Amino acid sequence: MEEIGAAKIQIREDITKIISELAEGDIAKKVRSIENRLFEFANFLESKIVLLYVSGDIEVQTKNIIKRAYSYNKIVVLPAFDPKTFEMKLMKVDKISQDLKSGPRGVPEPNAGRCKIVPIDRIDIAIIPGIAFDEKGGRIGTGRGYYDRLIPNLAITTRKVALTLEEQIIPQVPMESHDKHVDIIITDKRIIYKI
Repeated sequence: MEEIGAAKIQIREDITKIISELAEGDIAKKVRSIENRLFEFANFLESKIVLLYVSGDIEVQTKNIIKRAYSYNKIVVLPAFDPKTFEMKLMKVDKISQDLKSGPRGVPEPNAGRCKIVPIDRIDIAIIPGIAFDEKGGRIGTGRGYYDRLIPNLAITTRKVALTLEEQIIPQVPMESHDKHVDIIITDKRIIYKI
């Protein structure tokens, strides 16, 4: 267990270094490519209620994706994090500019005073963040386990899709029993379906 934890920490550090060495313009181009793939992806186009995320430093930037989702008449759901229970509430966000507040992780999240909770079984497609992935759908997140707790509670029909730069794909993610996979990974070069 400790070995796997240490391996994950090392992978997070390695990926952070790789991403930090990419030029901003290159990252922006790659993110546009990922975004375009997502908006051509049948599962996304057919979905009505979409779980997205507000990106942190190493995750694929989602600001444009969120804005664009509204123009496709999607119901946008974002997570609000509870650092005590390591769980999240899924909340419908109508206006990014008004409905978000600073969250406990330093990332904007839905303001409970303005946003309504969406039952987890209503989510059609869940866009899951991560720092590293493998082609089998293994993922390494920030290490707090929020999404590993969320994924098993999603409906079996809910597609679990990761967005990532090709540089964040590694040969094999060291997995523990509580770690959960995603179904599909969209990179700047391809779409990977879990083997």
